Amino acid sequence: MQNRPIGLFDSGVGGLSIFLEIKRILPGEDMVYFADQANVPYGEKTAGKIREFSEKIIKFLVSQRAKMVVVACNTASVYALDLVREKFPKLPIIGVVPIIKMLTELTKTRNIAVLTTPATAKSGYLKKLIKKYARQVKVFAIGLDGIEEQVEAGRLNDRSTITLLEKQLKPLRDKNIDYIGLGCTHYPFLKKQIDKIIGGNIQILDSGEAIARRVTQLLTESENLAQTIAGQYKFFTSGEQKQFYQVASKLLRNQSIKVYKVTL
Repeated sequence: MQNRPIGLFDSGVGGLSIFLEIKRILPGEDMVYFADQANVPYGEKTAGKIREFSEKIIKFLVSQRAKMVVVACNTASVYALDLVREKFPKLPIIGVVPIIKMLTELTKTRNIAVLTTPATAKSGYLKKLIKKYARQVKVFAIGLDGIEEQVEAGRLNDRSTITLLEKQLKPLRDKNIDYIGLGCTHYPFLKKQIDKIIGGNIQILDSGEAIARRVTQLLTESENLAQTIAGQYKFFTSGEQKQFYQVASKLLRNQSIKVYKVTL
């Protein structure tokens, strides 16, 4: 069990932000990453479809001998986490959810923002988190339209991406916000761009490091930490291998990754 890989999945390349944090903290762990690019973006899919995709992908990761699975996608976590935990009761499954609680504990102005996909912004799960943890805090939940797709295409610094961000982030500029939470795993790759647009002394946080710490905790408790020094990585996509490679190698700053095509 110790030397079996950690499985991760996302609708596309966004979950690589979580992959990088786990790699940084646990460099000896093997990892298997699945990008469901045939169905990206999840932010525009129905809850039923997201659950269907998530279950199929976890079955695939189990076939790859995954010792745990990280749902490295906020939208899939919001809509499918309870279902897949029920379907795979013996498999440790970690989800990525908007970091409302952390932001409410840190804010001094009592005004925060959470940037998500449109689907997550509309979800009952996010509304419950806000109701539970942010009763005394004003939360601006913004479902960014089209940004997930820009990251998927590798257009991090393109004028089209900046224009989309400027238009959708403009309402936040006069809200006295001191913290912004990135509620989509694609968005950490745009942290510098978002910071430049918003300006001021606003802190931008994501859940990548917290997820990596949670992975470490569970593997330590179960005595399943890898015994190797340098992990091995496999990347799978349900979309086009070339497209995934071009963007992922750029985000990971690694030209030697190998990508395999899988149809589920």
